[in-house]
Amino acid sequence: MRPEWDDYFIEMTNVVKKRSTCLRRQVGAIIVKKRHILATGYNGVPSGIRHCSETGCLREQMNIPSGQRHEICRGLHAEQNAIVQAAYHGISIAESMLYCNTKPCSICAKMICNAGIKKVIYENYYDDPLADEMFYEKRIKLIKYEKGTF
Repeated sequence: MRPEWDDYFIEMTNVVKKRSTCLRRQVGAIIVKKRHILATGYNGVPSGIRHCSETGCLREQMNIPSGQRHEICRGLHAEQNAIVQAAYHGISIAESMLYCNTKPCSICAKMICNAGIKKVIYENYYDDPLADEMFYEKRIKLIKYEKGTF
């Protein structure tokens, strides 16, 4: 039996996250338009930069809780990498959807708003009220994925 589209795309985010180089959390994201995948991204350091497995995780060493002090992390978030990959390859993502296995944070929400993405479907909750507020104000649909509910 063929999976429904949302099931298919969420499952793909969980395959994409396997490429993550983050020592704390593996996240995958894909950008889709008219049921076609435009770009993928996973969280990790920029291309050509040593991975955290080599350098260690500064946030872990400093006991920084999840959701705080993003600026000292060497890596990019999966959503950021997907948006950057689309730009790098000259692919317009206006009017697209973003699927992510974890709800975007406020930093990613800012990029999603300016990239023209209209809908975000995520699997796992991440508490960031500012991201929720920005998605609401921008009228970007933010939907919690539950298998079999679409």
